[in-house]
Amino acid sequence: MDTNFNYVHVSASERLEEFTKEKLNKLKERFDFIVSADVYFKTENSSIKEEGRIAEIQLSVPGPQIFASANQENFDMAVNKTISELKTQLQKKKEKMQTHH
Repeated sequence: MDTNFNYVHVSASERLEEFTKEKLNKLKERFDFIVSADVYFKTENSSIKEEGRIAEIQLSVPGPQIFASANQENFDMAVNKTISELKTQLQKKKEKMQTHH
């Protein structure tokens, strides 16, 4: 699966990319209709110290694209939350696709 990483006001991180790819590959194994992923890592200048690390993931799938994002205190937590939201959306999409076949 093609995965594009984009960093907005954040230094690129190989560890973070590996962590995210691992999570995305697990999704791909479960939902083989995923074509590609665009991942965005952003920081938010927020007065709230608990948040400000944003992970956004957009998946290319048949039909409308699937998108989720999360704002957490670190990128690992944000990725986990985003992946969890994507999994829910993908499950719904898979069920819809099965009813159309």
